[in-house]
Amino acid sequence: MKGVEEDILTRFQVIKEQHDTEVAHLTEVLKEKNRESRRLKSSFDALKELNDNLKKQLNEVSEENRKMEIQAKRVQARLDNLQRKYEFMAIQRVKGNSQAAHEMKSLKQEKVPVSKTSKVPLNAQVYELLTVFMEWISGYHLSKLKNEDTGMDGVKPPLKFASQGNDIQEKCVKLLPVMTEQLQWMPFVSARLHEPFVKFIYWSLRQQEAGALHSTMTSTLRRLGEDIFKGVVTKGIQDNSLEHSVENKLKTASFFRSSSLPLRFLSTLIVLKTVTQADYLAQAFDSLCLDLKTDEGKTLFLEYQAVPVILNHLRISSKGLLSNVIDSLLQMTVESKSLQPFLEACSNTLFFRTCSVLLRTPKLDLQILEKLSIILQKLSKIKSNKKFFEIFTIHLMLQEIQRTTHPEHAFLCINLNSTLFNLGLTKCSPLASSAGH
Repeated sequence: MKGVEEDILTRFQVIKEQHDTEVAHLTEVLKEKNRESRRLKSSFDALKELNDNLKKQLNEVSEENRKMEIQAKRVQARLDNLQRKYEFMAIQRVKGNSQAAHEMKSLKQEKVPVSKTSKVPLNAQVYELLTVFMEWISGYHLSKLKNEDTGMDGVKPPLKFASQGNDIQEKCVKLLPVMTEQLQWMPFVSARLHEPFVKFIYWSLRQQEAGALHSTMTSTLRRLGEDIFKGVVTKGIQDNSLEHSVENKLKTASFFRSSSLPLRFLSTLIVLKTVTQADYLAQAFDSLCLDLKTDEGKTLFLEYQAVPVILNHLRISSKGLLSNVIDSLLQMTVESKSLQPFLEACSNTLFFRTCSVLLRTPKLDLQILEKLSIILQKLSKIKSNKKFFEIFTIHLMLQEIQRTTHPEHAFLCINLNSTLFNLGLTKCSPLASSAGH
């Protein structure tokens, strides 16, 4: 029995040693696997960090590339403008040289004094002919702008007319840089030809409202606006070789500061279309408000369909100009023969959408609100405008303003009551009948 017990203990001891050996071996293998796992995790983290860095660098390079592309487009646009200017000046020099040679030959042969027309770089009759064509094109083609409410009832304009509109826009885009360059010659041209020329520029600009403005036009429009605002000053042509030399005097062409109301009015609208400097725009609106105090100014406002030009500045981002913008519209609401056509010109989607956005502005200035309420009150008298009040929820906003307005602001309350009464949303109060005064 004792021998069996010793044999069992011996075997148990052998098995235990084998087990311990295997456990030690497996422990060492596990440690090696753990070390390998840590190395892999470290490598993965390093690769992930490297990948993140590469992504960040890629984003930075992409952004830099985008900026460089924009800059390249601007430089290309500037280069195109300079190229056109160079070609134009080269043509003018050739024409000027040939004209001077012809005049010299005539002087030698006929021995006659130099005529006053030698001061003009191009034949004055050509300018007169061109301005006749410009007036014709402006009146019968360019002034026919796309109706703002087209498509409200789901009716799309015929493809043929849409194509014609795009064709006109493309031609205007090509013409505007050339017209801008031609402003430099206006001091040499009769002042009576300035208005048709500026009118053609104005209607060409208005044609761009229906489509996207070309990025290459930015510098052209900026220069156009500045030239119209400041006017053009040019030195006269001098030729000492002629028997009677032309005096080298400064010649000017005024547009925005012209004494002619039609020319000044057109120039003001062009400034409002092209200029972004706040001081220029403030002066333009001051001039516009003064001109609109006259019946002729109101007539010109309607003739040149100026409502969309003004609405472009009727937004809270133009906070410093907002009062002047509304003042110009308010001048048109004064009782006159122009009042009804003006209200009809405002009875469209663009006007009511703009008013809706403005009315949603939190804490809108009380004076702005009062002035706007006068215009809306007059528009509410036109029954067909009720749909616009409802589409843009203006009637709901007016009800909310009426509810929250302090009774001491009687003028605003009267206009709101009258507007809501005209829309059939409230009973007429005793004060409502005097609204709009």
